[in-house]
Amino acid sequence: MREALDQWDFVIAAYAVGILGTLAMIAWAWADMKRAEKRREESRRK
Repeated sequence: MREALDQWDFVIAAYAVGILGTLAMIAWAWADMKRAEKRREESRRK
């Protein structure tokens, strides 16, 4: 059992949060862009 806190645990956690947040925002933006493109195409057909 370790008694001292290791700074690398926090560094790895910070990178993980940053990477996962970035990937989530990319997925959200991509899905939103696809919905906007679909709405645009539907409005052009009318």
